[in-house]
Amino acid sequence: MARTLAARIERFPVRGAFTISRGAKTHVDVVVAEVGDGTHGGRGEGTAIYYKGDSAEQALAALHNVADAVAAGATRADLLGLLPAGAARNALDCALWDLEARQSGTRVWQRLGLPLPQPMLTAYTISLGDPAAMAAAAALVRGRELLKVKLGGDGGPDADVERMVAVHRAAPDARLIVDANEGWAGTDIERTLARLAPLGVELVEQPVPAGRDAELDGLRCAVPLAADESCHDRASLEAIVGRYRFINIKLDKAGGLTEALALRHAAATRGLGVMTGCMLCTSLAIAPAFLVAMQGSFADLDGPLLIEDRPHGLRFEGSDVYPPEAALWG
Repeated sequence: MARTLAARIERFPVRGAFTISRGAKTHVDVVVAEVGDGTHGGRGEGTAIYYKGDSAEQALAALHNVADAVAAGATRADLLGLLPAGAARNALDCALWDLEARQSGTRVWQRLGLPLPQPMLTAYTISLGDPAAMAAAAALVRGRELLKVKLGGDGGPDADVERMVAVHRAAPDARLIVDANEGWAGTDIERTLARLAPLGVELVEQPVPAGRDAELDGLRCAVPLAADESCHDRASLEAIVGRYRFINIKLDKAGGLTEALALRHAAATRGLGVMTGCMLCTSLAIAPAFLVAMQGSFADLDGPLLIEDRPHGLRFEGSDVYPPEAALWG
């Protein structure tokens, strides 16, 4: 029987508020792809990269446009030429991985030759706000081992340092990651990093806008830098080497698990460390990302904690996220 592709948009409310330098979100729309062969079915989820002008509606249209190719047997390798990197390809690629696992009766981690997945430490995100609000948010989750703090707000780096001082005081035992969200262009980044290092900050993501990475040339960085918006897939790496020490792999940016795994390998050959991140999403999107995160240094897989997750989602306990069950994905 020929394969079938069904796709739809699903909306999930945000818990409380999720605020970064580009604004606040009250909900997230994700695109879901389901591929069936008449006996087995696989599914995957993608979130549009909104800062690139993508949308759930555009991703849905893109999936409808390749339905005939999927029915004709298009493979995951074929998708690299059929669709650009983004939410549509991510959802479909992950659906095909899921379908293959169910057809073979073998989990995806086994097909990849990975060890038995174990619970994993994940960062928990503190949204951008004034220092008092961010301190209050950090105090509410005191006891979490790893916090990712959104910065790049009004007042520039000096105000961001004040925010971090407040967060550190509220959660003094937490390890800290900073996401500058492209907000420090044209500033003394070296000085800002030197002020953040004594607070225990271990990593700073994307201090300058994508395309302006040359501003980082020659910096003596007291805290390692990670490329997020500047690194999407393997084609991004040449502009990364020598400027960043880590990359943030997100399956939506890479356009699926297939490219994300290839990107992780290519980064390792260039001496780059890996952080595995996510967009706002449900557990269905985190399940394949978990397998990439198993092979990296940092995991930021808290998307389902920030929204009203789908039923039968991943188990989060303490600071850890647990591996996906076969009923969810893979």
